[in-house]
Amino acid sequence: MPEAVAARRVSAAPGMLTIEWTDGAVSEFASSWLLDNRSEDREPHSGQRLLDIADLPAHPRIRSAIIREGAVRIEWDGELGPACYPLAWLAAHGRDRAARAASQRLWLEGSALDARRDFATLPVARLRESRSERLAWLTRLLQDGLAFLEEVPTTESAILETLPLVGRVLETNYGLTFDVRSVPQPENLAYSDLGLGLHTDNPYRDPVPGFQALHVLIASHDGGESLFADGFALAEHLRASAPEAFEQLTTVPVPFHYRSRDAELRAERPLIQLSLRGEVSAVHYNNRSVAPLELPGVAADRFYAAYRRLALLLRDARFQLRTHLTAATLVVFDNHRILHGRTAFSSARFPRHLRGCYLTRDSVYSETAVLRRELSAAAA
Repeated sequence: MPEAVAARRVSAAPGMLTIEWTDGAVSEFASSWLLDNRSEDREPHSGQRLLDIADLPAHPRIRSAIIREGAVRIEWDGELGPACYPLAWLAAHGRDRAARAASQRLWLEGSALDARRDFATLPVARLRESRSERLAWLTRLLQDGLAFLEEVPTTESAILETLPLVGRVLETNYGLTFDVRSVPQPENLAYSDLGLGLHTDNPYRDPVPGFQALHVLIASHDGGESLFADGFALAEHLRASAPEAFEQLTTVPVPFHYRSRDAELRAERPLIQLSLRGEVSAVHYNNRSVAPLELPGVAADRFYAAYRRLALLLRDARFQLRTHLTAATLVVFDNHRILHGRTAFSSARFPRHLRGCYLTRDSVYSETAVLRRELSAAAA
């Protein structure tokens, strides 16, 4: 809870606690929710609940509530003992989501983004040596969906030596890492000289890899520029400008399929995925791996009109970050949010070699949260 936010007053009805904060915001807490979250009913070391919901009264009633020493003390009707809830904890759980510290920062349409100016960029040595700088870098990665590391040694092992500072590497049928460079008769167009339109990786997996890292070992001097776009910003643009298309892209299940000599992968999900709150939670766009949709004629026409609208937006320079990644640069991005691509190049004239890997989504968030908790405890 920000230091400037405190409770102005607290009021209680039998089934509800209401807190008015000094900034005018109001939070309501049901008595059943409060009782289920009593710290007195948790094991002190692990913090896990000792009681099941069936062990608690079905309709707990609040007798009184007062603010005392930075906490709300509640007295219950019946034989339940009192419970105390820190104001900071109540604020963190009860204030409007948008009023809390922003967890995401959407890229602004047409803002002429610059990779080094507008996104977190840090020499890898600082990521290793300074926990506070690592936390700042990770926080920006989660907010913006994209962050850069520089001066990463151009060795094949460097990516696996660096990424444990960010999250846990995910092994796939490609192994722990994969090499993005031209090969004869590629099983994936990423391993060719062709330009690649903006896309997210591996929507045919379940689950879809959460984050991706790409380390530039050899940079092409002619072509091979990297493209990035904020899928969440694009989705919100569609929600505002073309609600019918947005509905199609969030409700129609799209089959994705990938096959190679040693893999056969299928999954089905919408191109734009919403959370239960209706917020955009993921974008899955990879035209190379969309399998035939099972839609009747009229329904197919409606979907393809929306699909085409999104595809054209992805070609619009107003929504793109275009940058030339130099050797020893490592970029990490949210594969549920950030679309990436590249311009064509000629490997016969200028070889290009990137080594990549995937990170589990929960591990990146966990690494950030644990580091924040440890630094906060050290500063207390």
